[in-house]
Amino acid sequence: MDMSSRLLVLQQLAEGCGVSTVQQGLQQVWRLLLLCLTCRLCFRLGVVSTLKHGVSALSGIYCLFLFFELHMLWVLMLCALSYLVLLLSRHSSSRGLFLSVVILIYLLVGELHLIDMVTWHKIRGSQMVVAMKAISLAFDLDRGAVDRLPSPAEYLGYVLFVGTVVFGPWISFSTYTNAVEGTKLSWLWLRSSSLSLLKSQMCLLVSTCIAPYLFPLLIPIHGNTVTQKWLRAYENAVSFHFSNYFVGHLSEGTSMLAGAGFTAEKDNIRWDMSVVKPLSVEMPRSMVLVVTSWNIPMSRWLKTYAFKNAMKLGTFPAILVTYTTSALLHGLSFHLGAVLLSLGFITYVEHVLRKKLASIFRACVLSRPCPSDCGHQHKKEYWVMLLNLVFGLLAIFHLTYLGSMFDPGVDEQEVEEGYAAIHTVQRWSELNWASHWVVFACWLFYRLIQ
Repeated sequence: MDMSSRLLVLQQLAEGCGVSTVQQGLQQVWRLLLLCLTCRLCFRLGVVSTLKHGVSALSGIYCLFLFFELHMLWVLMLCALSYLVLLLSRHSSSRGLFLSVVILIYLLVGELHLIDMVTWHKIRGSQMVVAMKAISLAFDLDRGAVDRLPSPAEYLGYVLFVGTVVFGPWISFSTYTNAVEGTKLSWLWLRSSSLSLLKSQMCLLVSTCIAPYLFPLLIPIHGNTVTQKWLRAYENAVSFHFSNYFVGHLSEGTSMLAGAGFTAEKDNIRWDMSVVKPLSVEMPRSMVLVVTSWNIPMSRWLKTYAFKNAMKLGTFPAILVTYTTSALLHGLSFHLGAVLLSLGFITYVEHVLRKKLASIFRACVLSRPCPSDCGHQHKKEYWVMLLNLVFGLLAIFHLTYLGSMFDPGVDEQEVEEGYAAIHTVQRWSELNWASHWVVFACWLFYRLIQ
């Protein structure tokens, strides 16, 4: 395809796909943004805190109705069940573990027996956010981080906070209470939330109108049958990545617009909520950093309430518990479970291998960047940077493989109901299970040099 033909196709994409995508995106969220702004203004009023919590809860309920209509009742039932368990177990010191089991049973029974698959996938995100908030509150009560059981108004205002109830992210109870106190309106607040919302629309455009046409329309790379398979897999992965960035940046914007997501240092307030770091995923140093940059609040939640509690079992079992928890929160989806458990093995093998190599070569080749005062002898030599680059390219390879199943061209009904197990097996079989074989080879190499 010559340059003039390519430009013509790009113009058609911009006029057809680009304009309609932006219009649909704004049409979906403008009422949510208005509710977030209303809630923020209400928090600034000098009224009793109970009224503020009530406005937060009612705004969240109305927002759920806008997106899910009467299906929102399943989310509200989870809210009520969680508070009832907290109330009945208020004298226990194991509220976190007990509530986690109850919520897990509720989610599994609801998905398997009570709710049809299409409906479940629509409300799954909100169910997950509410579950994470309730579980974190229970563990914080056990640890004394929250000194008392919140009142019903405080609890509902927290779990149904309009800035996070649909798109997330998870926020702690203390973050919510700081938002309710109502920091002053500022240009920085408006600019930060608006910038995140703008980023979300840009990511939506990339996911819908650019990523599916990367090769050979935008990047003229051709190849044999094997190369074409991997190029299509990379397109699918990038499209899926940017759809996640869209949700992440949108949740940043809605949270900050509603008054959450700031850090206060004396009189200096910074609106710096960060949910996703796209550059750390698309140009990664390691798979470990990819996982933490994919959804920063959820990564923090899993580390605090799953990984640390499971560390008594050992490092590798704790990693499996963490990724299993994440998979169960996402629902009984074979493709998500397969990806998350594969990530668990990949990140563990990468971590132990790079830790061993860093010890052998006394070099800064760990999964995470070393601090400036680390004890390694070799820090910025060319071979050190080359080795880190190799691991970065290996991470891109794993991401391409894992993301290959999220095909934007499959039947919409299949997406709504969740990809079937055969879809996952077929996609990875087409790529000869390459990533799993590479991880196995890396593990064997680690065992040989141990």
